[in-house]
Amino acid sequence: MFAEKHFQFPGIKMKFERAAGILLHPTSLPGKYGIGDLGYDALKFIDFLEKAGQKLWQVFPLGPTGYGDSPYQCFSAFAGNPNLVSPDKLKEEDLLSYEDLKPISHHNPNQIDYGQVIEYKKSLLKKAFKNFKVNFKNFESDFESFCSENSEWLDDFAFFMAAKDAHGGTVWKDWDKGLVHRDKKIMFVWKEKLSDEIFYHKFVQFQFFNQWHYVKEYANKKGIKIIGDMPIFIAYDSADLWANKNLFTVDDNGKLETVAGVPPDYFSPTGQLWGNPLYRWKEMEKDDFLWWRKRFANLFKLVDIVRIDHFRGFEAFWEIPGDAPTAETGRWVKAPGEKLFKSILNHLGDVPILAEDLGVITPAVEKLRDDFEFPGMKILQFAFGTDMETKFLPHNYVQNCVVLTGAHDNDTTRAYFEKAKADKRSDIYKHVQEYLNYYGDDIVYELIRAAYASVANIVIVPMQDILNLGGEARMNFPGKLGGNWMWRFTWDQITEDLHLKYLGLSKLYERPPKPRKAERIETVDSV
Repeated sequence: MFAEKHFQFPGIKMKFERAAGILLHPTSLPGKYGIGDLGYDALKFIDFLEKAGQKLWQVFPLGPTGYGDSPYQCFSAFAGNPNLVSPDKLKEEDLLSYEDLKPISHHNPNQIDYGQVIEYKKSLLKKAFKNFKVNFKNFESDFESFCSENSEWLDDFAFFMAAKDAHGGTVWKDWDKGLVHRDKKIMFVWKEKLSDEIFYHKFVQFQFFNQWHYVKEYANKKGIKIIGDMPIFIAYDSADLWANKNLFTVDDNGKLETVAGVPPDYFSPTGQLWGNPLYRWKEMEKDDFLWWRKRFANLFKLVDIVRIDHFRGFEAFWEIPGDAPTAETGRWVKAPGEKLFKSILNHLGDVPILAEDLGVITPAVEKLRDDFEFPGMKILQFAFGTDMETKFLPHNYVQNCVVLTGAHDNDTTRAYFEKAKADKRSDIYKHVQEYLNYYGDDIVYELIRAAYASVANIVIVPMQDILNLGGEARMNFPGKLGGNWMWRFTWDQITEDLHLKYLGLSKLYERPPKPRKAERIETVDSV
């Protein structure tokens, strides 16, 4: 378990070393099984990071994805994604045979077909589970230790997934009423009935955590830290909500009282209705935010640095009635962010946290971020043009920030500026050319160079921009149902000398800084 460390706030703040890294979710790794996983291609990618002088690997949330395949809408805030489990690694443990490891049929190596992949991976995991039970004595000690160490979330999660399967995949509020209300007698009956399925889901988590920890250890040994992602809100259809309804804005029957979103703005006249349950913050304060402390501790077992998504929601959040058709009828409600982060630092120590502070940010949000010295985000795509935000221009950066060329909810940098160039009414492309003093065709590399040259301590470049890919490689279209989170790269897209290009940038712009020679001090005798 992640050990709690007590110290008196405010303590010594975490300082981030000057470094560079790449944003790539493991699902986007190459491989023959239809989706990236935690096998040999993950290790090969880490080798590429090392050769390219990269010290950071940023990923999206690693949880089990639900409807829409979004890593930001997971069945659990604690569990791992079964689709990331490597069949090759299962073969190493003699849980699968060579005959089982046939590549997924007729798949596009640059795109994930989730419908096909989910069923394919499940069939392999079921075969591996059958062999696991036959040879259980070989795994019993490690498996029992894992289950014991993670019981606080694992028991509820495995039960939740088994019950969900038993109810045809329906949302938990439509299950047997005894399960909806977590009646002890009914729960006991279902636990006996679903014992093998519960065992299966624990087995899958055991495999995920073992494989992920191997990948993380491999990266750390090469001097590479992993940046993980924590969505501020949990999914409605999740074990977290089902098992802890008292902590969220939902009644005992599963009816949402209030939900999350953002108010109307220039981009969306009706706002954004996310539909996630909100937190009952006063209830959470009673035990000094124990649920949050467990969540952070669990994530810090998986990653080295945590990026908090939608950080502004910890200062104030947009509260929308649970039955509202749009986000227009919401209101701003203060959140106890300062109390929460004091508690996190007091119990877990000086853990490294990054704040995703994009969007409409108020002075109060900036104060919360700066009081804890959490680095904020700068997106180069948002910097250019008279209607954009000049705070994202490199000359306006502070050291304690993270600069990215683009974000997963936006187009690739190449596609973004190609569209800007084609739009004769826009001044975006002219501005970026003048700013960089660059009038050639590879604007993406020049923007990456500008990011590396900036004072920002951390530079993160999406893999799509490293490969200079167009709109076909976009990861997510907010508000669009389906067709998201599908992109993958292939090894033939990485040219033989690509790593040298980024190793050169890392050395040139001192990411990480060069060791300083001790200054020679000479003494002169008095005359």
